[in-house]
Amino acid sequence: MESVRVRFAPSPTGYLHVGGLRTALYNYLFARKANGKFILRIEDTDRNRFVEGAVENLIKALKWCGLDYDEGPDAGGQYGPYMQSQRLDIYQDHVKELISTGDAYYCFCTPERLNELKEEQQRQKLPQAKYDKHCLAISKNEIEHNFGADIPFVIRLNVKPNKRIIFDDIVRGRVEFESNNIDDQILIKSDGFPTYHLANVVDDHLMEISHVIRGEEWLSSTPKHVLLYDSFNWKRPLFAHLPLLLNPDRSKLSKRQGDVAVEDYRDKGFLKEALVNFVALLGWNAGDDKEFYYMNELVESFSLERVNKSGAVFDLEKLNWLNAEHLRKMQDTELLALLKEEILNSKFSNQNYSDSYLLEVITAMKERVSFVKDYLEKSPYFFEAPNNYDEAAVQKNWKAETPAMLLKLHDEFEKLVNPSKDDFENALAKVAEELNAGKGKLIHPLRLAVSGMSTGPGVFDIVLLLGKDEVLKRIKSAVQKIN
Repeated sequence: MESVRVRFAPSPTGYLHVGGLRTALYNYLFARKANGKFILRIEDTDRNRFVEGAVENLIKALKWCGLDYDEGPDAGGQYGPYMQSQRLDIYQDHVKELISTGDAYYCFCTPERLNELKEEQQRQKLPQAKYDKHCLAISKNEIEHNFGADIPFVIRLNVKPNKRIIFDDIVRGRVEFESNNIDDQILIKSDGFPTYHLANVVDDHLMEISHVIRGEEWLSSTPKHVLLYDSFNWKRPLFAHLPLLLNPDRSKLSKRQGDVAVEDYRDKGFLKEALVNFVALLGWNAGDDKEFYYMNELVESFSLERVNKSGAVFDLEKLNWLNAEHLRKMQDTELLALLKEEILNSKFSNQNYSDSYLLEVITAMKERVSFVKDYLEKSPYFFEAPNNYDEAAVQKNWKAETPAMLLKLHDEFEKLVNPSKDDFENALAKVAEELNAGKGKLIHPLRLAVSGMSTGPGVFDIVLLLGKDEVLKRIKSAVQKIN
């Protein structure tokens, strides 16, 4: 079998779109399953769209997701990522070949003429604006004269009329286009830079790309690419065009309706494992009901034949669910590292918590959190004494006799030496019996006093974790603060 070589070829426009992540991921999974190569190429020939720092952001986001490419700066030092802006001579050399065979031509038309042509075609209500091949007929002498006069020019693809362009797409099956509907696409712009179409085809050929796996939005460009492959007498790669990503209302996923950048989800606390798992399922399934995957399982299960044609809905609820599932299945030691990082970036950064203490917090809260940040937001009482108390819980559980009952419990707790969870529980039962009160009349106020909240792990788990001295202080503080 021919060796598999695929590429992810983003433009450096600022951030990694989740659609871009899916394209990169499918390329990565396909390559890894086939023991092939996954190449990163930056398509930066449109200098108007270039954003400073975007390449570094792209690489950082890919690395964070675990998508290590095989021909990049960290893969040995001497390779890429390939930058198209550094390969301009290559494209110029190849376009000369097309001119010599008549498959491309110089165009000196001014922007004014092109606008007039477009307006005239719109007046005629033609289905699409197309260049009229005006410059195809100019003589060699006129071309040389224009060069000497420094008249700006572009180089266009010469699309022959009345041709059927046919190719097989792994996702969509047989695809056909009529050449009469294809414009004489610009290949080299007036600034000397190639357009996407020329650079893409030349690079894919020279880099021996076996499969072009990209988004559906590039399907309409593929006939232009096929024409270029055929003009150069090059073997075409196999194509696979991935379905669009959609909002829940079936509109195209866009920043107007929510976050679309990988960096946004990373900054919101989503785990890379969950995001990768979620993105993999946007248009693909293994033919069963399985939804939870680790990366190695995705590599083992993935195939382009199981990619759907129809658009994939970006369901944030499913991403949240997957994040919770991945979080719960993590080893406590992995979670510990993430929690410590979260603490460093929080208001608790100046506090010193032992690893053993944090591991106990993880155990207590693991089934109650969906994000690492939830450890701080849902159980801040493990990191600082409460300053405020849940108002509804106070009204429900804090009665006139509660302070006196809690102080009696405080005194009973104070007698304990190195208490266990059972010791705390027995002490509360003893006080409740002495006061001839139900244990709930102490348990709920105790929870409120030590945590400020009405929900969470078992109250005796919280008390044991905080330790006797801290619990005593919090009971006294609550009695003073809650009226």
